[in-house]
Amino acid sequence: MQLTDAGAIVTGGASGLGRGTAAVLAAAGAQVVILDLPGSPGEQTAQELGDRVRFAPADVTDEASVQAAIDLVQQRAPLRVAVSCAGIATAGRTVGRDGPLALDAFERTIRINLIGTFNVARLAAAAMSANDPVVVQTLPGVPDTAERGVIVNTASVAAFDGQIGQAAYSASKGGVAAMTLPLARDLSKLLIRVVTIAPGIMQTPMMAGMPPEVQASLEEQIPHPSRMGTPAEYAGLVRHIVENPLLNGETIRLDGAIRMGPK
Repeated sequence: MQLTDAGAIVTGGASGLGRGTAAVLAAAGAQVVILDLPGSPGEQTAQELGDRVRFAPADVTDEASVQAAIDLVQQRAPLRVAVSCAGIATAGRTVGRDGPLALDAFERTIRINLIGTFNVARLAAAAMSANDPVVVQTLPGVPDTAERGVIVNTASVAAFDGQIGQAAYSASKGGVAAMTLPLARDLSKLLIRVVTIAPGIMQTPMMAGMPPEVQASLEEQIPHPSRMGTPAEYAGLVRHIVENPLLNGETIRLDGAIRMGPK
């Protein structure tokens, strides 16, 4: 899928991985709408990223606001790319000092991280299905491929290596990884691809809120390179997924070969 003059939406786009992705897609020629909560710095981010970026206040679990964001990008270019970066991290043992983990905390994590991701995917796919297919020219000797769109979701290494206190978060991200293949199969006849990225330890506002010693301890667990990943590296993988028509139905770990220990 070529990004020049393609419409794209990026959830969680006001900061972190979403902001990095919006910047890369816009620089590659896409018309980008970033979705984030009304209280986020989304408008400021859009202004900083340039004329190809707009902000749409939206809750990923709310059908009407997500559809409004899709409508906004469609006014500028056909929606071809949807990237879901919005999410929350809920920490808490199944049974802690104060008793069992609050059920509403577990449910909220699932609702935002998993249901929100599916909500964006289903509405984006519906919009993409109305697109005229575009022919993607690849390498010499490789058949051209017709596509209507690409959906990139965000899981986490916690989907596979969940730590103590990550039952809710791991369940939500495990669900994102698990639905990748059936989504890709569902949408294959519509010429829409679906790929998930499972980041490891990344430089995000969520990580920046942790004590320095915790951050250093996590970095030491990463075999190579022994450092946190950056939004630019995540965004670079998003761009490659969009531009490589054979990537489909897969969850790709972006983690420096880390395998998380129990804690």
